[in-house]
Amino acid sequence: MKQLEGFSREQLIEILTDASKNWLAHDGVWFQAVERAHGLEEAIRLDTEAWERFTVIEAQRIMKRVGIAPGGGIPALIRALGFRLYAFINDQAVVDVTDRSCVFMMKTCRVQEARKRQGLPDFPCKPVGLVEYAGFAKTIDPRIRTECVACPPDAHPPEYHCAWRFTLDDGVDARKKLRDR
Repeated sequence: MKQLEGFSREQLIEILTDASKNWLAHDGVWFQAVERAHGLEEAIRLDTEAWERFTVIEAQRIMKRVGIAPGGGIPALIRALGFRLYAFINDQAVVDVTDRSCVFMMKTCRVQEARKRQGLPDFPCKPVGLVEYAGFAKTIDPRIRTECVACPPDAHPPEYHCAWRFTLDDGVDARKKLRDR
């Protein structure tokens, strides 16, 4: 892209960060327009439908861009999560990492922080998050199961807005249970 030639590393990072903010602003403006026209329940239903498709596209593009092979388990998922558009504008962390599982936390969320500044309650994003995070993880590796630890409207500690547990389900536990009978 010729228009990016000559920019410094810092300027390119600023451009990427700004593009990520623009993407999120568009998502929010779209959601608010649907909510005004059709109500919150319908807006969440349509948003969930859109995220079900978008999260797969985002995961596939990340995998191609940074060379993540399909079926790479938890390490591949952790790497891919670091390249999502959210990663450039929200503070996130991956904790409790093993070769079979991890917990991803959205420590700060631009959407929830904006609502807090406006004196509004947390946005109830759990229905969308369930589809979004499960779809992203399954695209990276179909063996990964996703479980919500907490996501609004759930109560959550002040340390994060939402958290998701990813577990590699490769049949090892089932085979072990059969052997132990």
